[in-house]
Amino acid sequence: MAPRANWKGFLRLSLVTCPVALYPATSDTEKVSFNQINRKTGHRIKYAKVDAETGEEVAADDIVRGYKIDTDTYIEVSKDELDDIALESTHTIEIDEFVPKSDIDNRYLIRPYYLVPDGKVGHDAFAVIRETIRGMNKIAIGRVVLTNREHIIALEPLDKGLMGTLLRYPYEVRSEKEYFDGIQDVKVTKDMLDLAKHIVEKKSGSFEPDRFEDRYESALVELINQKRNGLQRTPKAAPKSGGNVINLMDALKRSLAGEKQSAAAAATAKGRKPRKRVEGQREMLLPISGKRAVKEEKSQAPRKAEKPARAPVRSKKAG
Repeated sequence: MAPRANWKGFLRLSLVTCPVALYPATSDTEKVSFNQINRKTGHRIKYAKVDAETGEEVAADDIVRGYKIDTDTYIEVSKDELDDIALESTHTIEIDEFVPKSDIDNRYLIRPYYLVPDGKVGHDAFAVIRETIRGMNKIAIGRVVLTNREHIIALEPLDKGLMGTLLRYPYEVRSEKEYFDGIQDVKVTKDMLDLAKHIVEKKSGSFEPDRFEDRYESALVELINQKRNGLQRTPKAAPKSGGNVINLMDALKRSLAGEKQSAAAAATAKGRKPRKRVEGQREMLLPISGKRAVKEEKSQAPRKAEKPARAPVRSKKAG
């Protein structure tokens, strides 16, 4: 099921306008998430809003926003006052200018969205705007109001649609000078650079997102599956320390030798059937909930093996 649109309105380039919908391009819903529970009862933990001084719980109607100007001194701002200054959404992304993509500093990028025609009408106008941006090989800059705040949005063609990336304002980006000023000026020899370049060449390739695995996420899913099946987990040994690098040139040479060995091993393994890409949390957790997976596990276990102690699984108690 496709996600709901975060925003619907119009995309306008001068007099060319079309209805569009804005969808989030990323999602965290497949990641493993936890709830806090009471160890003794298995019930979820509920958080109450209390007065920091009296400790008494405060009703929702008595909670207002305040801007801190000094210790224990706040300027109270009501919801009506915030609503009064909120920007009224025109429900239109007006393209203001076109800039080279290289002009946009990566630090200004916030999150991507997909922009698509909304409904059956307006596809022709959408295609005109999309192909105009594509033909100019530039990024279209516009503004959009989301949750009462105006955001800068950068639009670029992506396949048959547009990708819109929200941008930060300058005051949200910290200057690098306060962090980089303490870095020492070091003269790097040509021999060191040549060795480092060889290492880079051995590691060079194309960016393929499907090759990357969230190993922590996989470990979480494995842990949950093991506990649901009553299996004991063996703690892994602590990683060995890499030690201090004494001679930089020696370290570069050893790194290059290691990369050559890795490349040889990769060449040997080439042609083998690649491991199936691990899917998201839902696909990895569902198979063990059925009887079939349990039977398969039992058939794979030795017949005379003792039944493992089942790990505690919290369930909400009646009453």
